Amino acid sequence: MRQKPTVLAREIVASSRLFRVEELQLRFSNGVERTYERLVGRGTGYGAVMIVAMLDAEHAVLVEEYCGGTDEYELSLPKGLIEPGEDVLAAANRELKEEAGFGAHQLEHLTELSLSPGYMSQKIQVVLATDLYEESLPGDEPEPMRVDKINLRELSSLVQHPQFSEGRALAALYLARDLLTQRGVFLP
Repeated sequence: MRQKPTVLAREIVASSRLFRVEELQLRFSNGVERTYERLVGRGTGYGAVMIVAMLDAEHAVLVEEYCGGTDEYELSLPKGLIEPGEDVLAAANRELKEEAGFGAHQLEHLTELSLSPGYMSQKIQVVLATDLYEESLPGDEPEPMRVDKINLRELSSLVQHPQFSEGRALAALYLARDLLTQRGVFLP
């Protein structure tokens, strides 16, 4: 196993309401020194969750929301922050109700994905939600989200959709499809 670089110094060089930029002075095991910058949490976050919610054996829920990073309306999976005192599965069910108008009788933690490990410390928990029922909760979104669906047989075409660009959502959908196929729930 490789030895991690030695941190010579670290400093917050910029901060906003949502983000902090941390500058790291590093020395690698071969003596090379470099400065890295990364986005770090505000120190009060409890993580985030992304939900692959299955309407039936073939169809997963997508939501359309405005995304400030791309300045576009994008399709993705329901997701959101985990609140203080909330566990991953409870957060997944709450976010699913807030964003898509569904709750789930069955919730299963699948994995944790990093967002962009080269410059971000944040990670997201991926949850599979099945046995859905209709239930809505008020959320913190500025406008209602449009709910759509994707057939797991058509994931390769999803990357061609002009409103879909989120790699972690695509990874979560493929992971869920493969798991459901292994269990015999989804038959490709």
